[in-house]
Amino acid sequence: MHSAGSLVDITVSAADRDRLPEPASPLGAAERRAIARWMQPLEALAAALVVAIIALLVGGVTSRYVFGSPLAWIDEVASIAFLWLAMLGAAIAMHRHEHLRLTLVVNRLPLPLRAQVQAIAVVGVLTVLVALLVPAYRYVADEWIIRTPALGIPNSLRVGALLCGLAVMAVIVAVNALRGFARGPLVVAVLVVGAFVALAWLLGPVIRPSQGASLLLLLVGLAAVCLLAGVPIAFCFGAGTVAFLAFASGAPLSVVISRMDEGMSSPILISVPIFVFLGCLLDSTGMGKAIIDFLASLLGHVKAGMSYVLLGSLFIVSGISGSKVSDMATVAPALFPEMKRRGHKPPEMIALLATGAAMADTVPPSIVLIVLGSVAGVSIAGLFLSGFVVAMVLLLTLLVLARWKARHEDTGDVRRPAARKVARLLLVAGPALALPFVIRSAVGGGVATATEVSTIAVIYAMLIGQLLYGGLSRRVLYEMLKDTASLSGAVLLVLGTAAAMAWAITQSGIVQQLSEFLVAMPGGVIAYMAMTIVLFLVLGSLLEGLPAVLLLAPIVFPIARKLGIHDVHYSMVIVCAMNIGLMAPPIGVGYYIACRIGGASPDDVAKAIWPYLIALLAGLVVIAAVPWFSTVAL
Repeated sequence: MHSAGSLVDITVSAADRDRLPEPASPLGAAERRAIARWMQPLEALAAALVVAIIALLVGGVTSRYVFGSPLAWIDEVASIAFLWLAMLGAAIAMHRHEHLRLTLVVNRLPLPLRAQVQAIAVVGVLTVLVALLVPAYRYVADEWIIRTPALGIPNSLRVGALLCGLAVMAVIVAVNALRGFARGPLVVAVLVVGAFVALAWLLGPVIRPSQGASLLLLLVGLAAVCLLAGVPIAFCFGAGTVAFLAFASGAPLSVVISRMDEGMSSPILISVPIFVFLGCLLDSTGMGKAIIDFLASLLGHVKAGMSYVLLGSLFIVSGISGSKVSDMATVAPALFPEMKRRGHKPPEMIALLATGAAMADTVPPSIVLIVLGSVAGVSIAGLFLSGFVVAMVLLLTLLVLARWKARHEDTGDVRRPAARKVARLLLVAGPALALPFVIRSAVGGGVATATEVSTIAVIYAMLIGQLLYGGLSRRVLYEMLKDTASLSGAVLLVLGTAAAMAWAITQSGIVQQLSEFLVAMPGGVIAYMAMTIVLFLVLGSLLEGLPAVLLLAPIVFPIARKLGIHDVHYSMVIVCAMNIGLMAPPIGVGYYIACRIGGASPDDVAKAIWPYLIALLAGLVVIAAVPWFSTVAL
């Protein structure tokens, strides 16, 4: 089983721990074991919350569709459990160093300077957390008088998760700072962060009248500097927003907490941890391998056959896991040994793996599509239907290129499997193959929501995995639940802080000015689409999909609507552009993850991947120019 921490593109930070300076703290093994024991109750509680949410949603689906009597309190309890899961998961991810961050710049610094920059980053994160504790406490206190609709309990019992999660993360970061850095760099880091806070406070009256300058300097500028320094992206957004509100705006910091609450509490987001858990099941039960073995028996004997199998596997597996990295980690170990035996070169294999994962990210269920629909107010069912067709367009471009590259491939020593063997593999893979089609048809047909389908899919996968694919031990299941909580918390915290940052940008008035400029820009729809593609190619490389969507969706979608661009069509262009950028060297985060999964040097893969990226770009241009591909299934 691959680490479930790799199910969304956050494994870069975990992988980079091997390259970080050795801890310089006096804390020894006994202290570290004590910290791990301290985290065990939180991990157990988070795992229990994952189980509780699945059980509640299954109960809700049963009461609605079997007994015809929906229970409102189930959705309310699930919402409470979900926010607690998000914040406790974020704390666990902090303990595990699994928050998404950009390490490309930091890792190129000389070792002493790298240690100093990392110390400043840790102190900066701690400063943001401490600055939000009092506003979080006030927000929880204010919510005490508000009663939940179904149960009539104080809403503080729900939003208390925000205060608890921030406090636990502050303690973890403080302990990590003491454990991970020598006294000298830590003192310098405190002085640097303190000097910045003092300078911003002194300059506040000067920059406050100019909202544009203060926005660029404090919100955008500080977030960019933090990003380059290796600060987790959630805290890059948080630092910029806190600095802007504290020093250049009259708004209280409690706005950050309220916007985090709003950004993390959308009912549709409850499906995120469920699909993450489903991705774990796909890998651990062997369902993914069964699909791959069946496709290999059908196509493995023709020219470019193994490339077809790889792309087809990614297309189908993506319809279960909802995550690019989970897809790659499932497909690569099953296919790469045979591909190497047949003479495929590792750089070519990894290039096809990375671009195939980018192609398949619009195949439902896609976590990016779920989040985009929630943030931009676009129909999830429409995105799922459109995503399938759009992925087919991109798949075709990659298949054509793979076939052209394999024009001289010798398949004379590869035998076609007997029909009996193909039938046997189909029998084994059939239940797994049915799952992605069930998900798409149920959501696309309006039979069930993405959240309801995710719970049904989990129950189906667990039953099939137990009966046909060997099942799961209790230990493996518990580790999967903990990994799901950690991964979901890391993703959802980014959503929360990005919602706060998007609110601050909107309130500054910059969005309105930008909207007026872009609407009046020469070239109309064509120019705006071209600008969108370039923008999200770049941001996809720098930020990964989710942060880029969360930050810019509130800005770009209103402009697209003014220009008459269909929401679903525009969504497909954005997601495809981001995915291509994500896999583009030398910055794309997903590119390095693919190289790590495939076990090859990024320098060797860089030359091989560009023809595939160009093929995807050609497909993207077709999708952007012809709205029919995005809307035909609606």
